[in-house]
Amino acid sequence: MRKRTVIAVAALILLAAGASTAGKEARAKFKEEVWDFGKIKQGEVLAHEFVFTNEGDAPLVIERVSTSCGCTAALASEDRIAPGKEGRIKASFDTRGYAGSVVKYVYVESNDASNARRELKVTAEIDVPPQPRIELDRYNADLGLSLEGEEISTRFSVRNVGELELKIEIDHPDFKFFAGGKPAVFPMSIAAGKEVALEVRFPAPAKPGMLRDYVLVKSNDPVRASLSIYVSRYVVTKKDLKELFIKYKSQLD
Repeated sequence: MRKRTVIAVAALILLAAGASTAGKEARAKFKEEVWDFGKIKQGEVLAHEFVFTNEGDAPLVIERVSTSCGCTAALASEDRIAPGKEGRIKASFDTRGYAGSVVKYVYVESNDASNARRELKVTAEIDVPPQPRIELDRYNADLGLSLEGEEISTRFSVRNVGELELKIEIDHPDFKFFAGGKPAVFPMSIAAGKEVALEVRFPAPAKPGMLRDYVLVKSNDPVRASLSIYVSRYVVTKKDLKELFIKYKSQLD
């Protein structure tokens, strides 16, 4: 008899708890869902806080905050907001590498019954000041087969597509660099709208097989301060080359 009484009391408690929470919902009300930073200079890191209030009668749970790209970051002030209380979503945007009209999004996922995935938006008009801008004519160079003991080379061009003078620096302990047939001197200056053709010579490899190297080009371009050119080649011995020639001679004739 006592056991049945305990069960009945427990059931009444559960029913009462259910009745007290039935129909209660969380509801996020944002002060604004779009923020315009206006006209700003490229390179600035912008930040804005989206303020919201839980106008529901149940706790608002912020389950996830994400952004439309890696240049934008967002963070909630806390992940559980009581009814009537205020919360904030802080969004920051790194403008480096962007120009003109830019729109980025912040996505807020919560237990808001009417809008479980909220989309916030930040906009800006990014002004790009005069600056040097580097551009390479190639970023990969496949040199194919080379003979063991043979020094080989490849060429690439560096162009300044900006408005100010570009300065480049290339330094590698094993490679030699030439411009106009003469050893290149770095740092090298390239006027706006001009380009320089460079030759890089690779030393004879110590052993045959696949070789992969890269040439690192550093510059005063504020957006692309370092660029790499990846170079690959397959080195064979004279014996290997002779065997290949004999094998495919009939197809070459």
